[in-house]
Amino acid sequence: MAYPPTTGAAGAAAAGALSGRRRAAWREGVERARAAATTEPGRLRVIGAVLAALVVAFGAVTAWQVSDRQTAADAVVEHSQPLSADAASIYRSLADADTTAASAFLAGGQEPTEVRRRYEADIDRAAKLLVRAAANTEGSATAREEIRRIGELLPVYSGLVESARANNRQGLPLGGAYLRYANDIMRQRLLPAAGRLYQAETARLGEDYEEATSWPWAAVGLGVAALAALGLAQRRDFLRTNRVFNRGLLASAAASAVVLVWLAVGHGLARSALNDSNDHGAKSLHVLNEARIDSLRARGDENLTLVARGAVVVEEGKDKGKDAYEVGYAEQMSGLIGDDGADAGSVAGGDKAGPAPGSLLARARGLADDDEGRAPVDEATERVREWQVRHKAARADDDAGNYKDAREKVIGGEGSTGESFDKVDELLAKALDHEQREFKRAADDGRGALTGLALGAGVLAALGAAAALLGIGRRLSEYR
Repeated sequence: MAYPPTTGAAGAAAAGALSGRRRAAWREGVERARAAATTEPGRLRVIGAVLAALVVAFGAVTAWQVSDRQTAADAVVEHSQPLSADAASIYRSLADADTTAASAFLAGGQEPTEVRRRYEADIDRAAKLLVRAAANTEGSATAREEIRRIGELLPVYSGLVESARANNRQGLPLGGAYLRYANDIMRQRLLPAAGRLYQAETARLGEDYEEATSWPWAAVGLGVAALAALGLAQRRDFLRTNRVFNRGLLASAAASAVVLVWLAVGHGLARSALNDSNDHGAKSLHVLNEARIDSLRARGDENLTLVARGAVVVEEGKDKGKDAYEVGYAEQMSGLIGDDGADAGSVAGGDKAGPAPGSLLARARGLADDDEGRAPVDEATERVREWQVRHKAARADDDAGNYKDAREKVIGGEGSTGESFDKVDELLAKALDHEQREFKRAADDGRGALTGLALGAGVLAALGAAAALLGIGRRLSEYR
């Protein structure tokens, strides 16, 4: 026979009774656990659970933090630094294309074949590097936007250069206007976009370095806590049983200590090597790239001074009314090596004037940590001083109205500023190759120091937790 559901006061009373029984059962369970914890076997069970949890947590956090740092170190070597180098190469290729286009224009209607090939190689290299950067750049909206902007402007620039070349071949003065317009697009839009791309990728490299070298404080803290807890448990066991060692607790402490020492030494070695790869590799590469770019821009301004022939002047500021390209040349040289530092006579007489403090070449020399890295920078400094002397001679001819002589001293063969520039570029490339090898060696050493640590920490922590439980289990067996 079915009964209707309980309602009203009777239903409320029944629900209250049921709730009361549940609360009573819960309270009874708590009281039983509390009573069990007041006995020695109960306390041992709690101690064993806490010790095992601490050791497992130590191993898990160690594996997690080491894996994160190893991933960041791998990114430094395999991703962010190559992307930063590609961004610098894009900038350099664009600057070199602009410089070479001006050199070809100065040579007249029939520009040398090697100059033309160099320009085409620069444009082709920049386009290929853009494609690679677009494929590998992830998560950076700034980098993607700059890549898109460069990709859109590059055909516009190369089209203007071709127009300048066609007009120059026919002897039409309009060619110079096309070339100056192309140069404006390069200087005002393409190179700034390439510079922002380089900055974005370099910032990403810095973030990866910071993550790879940051200390795993959570893992270290848990390791110290686990060892302290194991030590206290061992001392408690000794005071209650007069046994000097509990083998299980001793094995657990040994496993935890190995993980902690491995973590401290391994990460310390990795941090030291990665910092070395940054200080004497990545930073050197950054400064050398800037030096190479400044030398290219100085060369481009030097060529365009002869192309424009005073048609472009500074419109405001302290240099108002001066030739804009000559002012640009002086600014690039100032950043590269400082002021002239030596007159024509001192350089011609064999005196060596070093780079001014704070200049790019001075910084590059300071960051080089061996003679193989310093030697090409020192020789490049001498060649830049030689370039400055030859430039002054070319400017003197041009100012005196001897345009052909000035042009020969700029784009001619032996004894020209072009010869000095080519040597400077070659020496800076040599220094870059050396610093790239130094970076790779130190960075590989850094990430190699972390090899196996995450897996080893997990395995040793599992063994340590098991040993702690076995050690407590041996004590519990004495109460059965």
